[in-house]
Amino acid sequence: MSDLGSEDAEEIEADLGEYDGERNSEGERHGRGKARLPNGDTYDGEYEHGFRSGWGTYRFRSGAYYTGEYLQNKKHGQGTFFYPDGSQYEGDWVNDQRHGYGEYTYANGDIYTGEWFNHNRHGQGTYVYKDTGSKYVGGWVNGNQEGEAEVIHLNHRFKGKFLNGNPVGRGKYVFDIGCEQHGEYILSEQDKGEEEEEPSLLVAPKWKASEITKLTLWTPHGENLPSPREASLVTAAEAVEERAAAGITEEEKIPSIAVPDESAEGRDDEPSLHEASSEVFSTERDAGEKDERSREEEENKDQEDQGTASLEDKEDESKDAE
Repeated sequence: MSDLGSEDAEEIEADLGEYDGERNSEGERHGRGKARLPNGDTYDGEYEHGFRSGWGTYRFRSGAYYTGEYLQNKKHGQGTFFYPDGSQYEGDWVNDQRHGYGEYTYANGDIYTGEWFNHNRHGQGTYVYKDTGSKYVGGWVNGNQEGEAEVIHLNHRFKGKFLNGNPVGRGKYVFDIGCEQHGEYILSEQDKGEEEEEPSLLVAPKWKASEITKLTLWTPHGENLPSPREASLVTAAEAVEERAAAGITEEEKIPSIAVPDESAEGRDDEPSLHEASSEVFSTERDAGEKDERSREEEENKDQEDQGTASLEDKEDESKDAE
């Protein structure tokens, strides 16, 4: 991770190395220019009063190169450094040091993105391991994992504290299957004895589990959410009630159209075919009965008239006989 080459060996004297570019009235390199140093390194960029200042590209004979901002011959500001092994850093620089915020891609494919201080990972940052896909998200101190952090794996994660790159103290493993394992990282008795005699950063603490619990989920206003089974039963019951209510409402509003009933169709507005035919036959029957009664009444009247006429004739005959 060190910057290779002899960038600081660029000429201090005007006759040191080759230069092709702009100068000021005092003869200093000032403005845009190209330089070739005696060791074979090259610089193409901006100068100010004889110093590399502004934007430029410095190429080392080793194959590494930096392109970005300079201030008085120092990498300062935004810039990207490409190393001979294929790794690279892109981010903030201060006084030739990685300082501020930046992303470092290592030769093995691992990536660190976060804060830097004096050329070291320092502050909050995320380190992604290419081979496993796991990542460390948390604190860093002088290049080492330290402080509150979370290590995320494919199907589980660890939440706890780190010191000198190792987990320490209490923490928990959270599994995707829906449970948590609580415990702590401690040093074994043998490891403690060795630490007292001769401290070693290679001694890894051991995980001691204490209990397994359900996932600790946030719920609004402290409400206890129902279990998945209870939730499904409640949902099913509500769905049945909604369908039943909807069925009653639909029956009240409109007749069923799934299987049309011809005998009931249009019953409210007009009679059915059977009812209409019955009414027609009943009307004809009523009319026939009326005609028959009328004929009977006329015949009776005729008979009465005939009877009356015969009586009158008899009376006349009896008068004549007298």
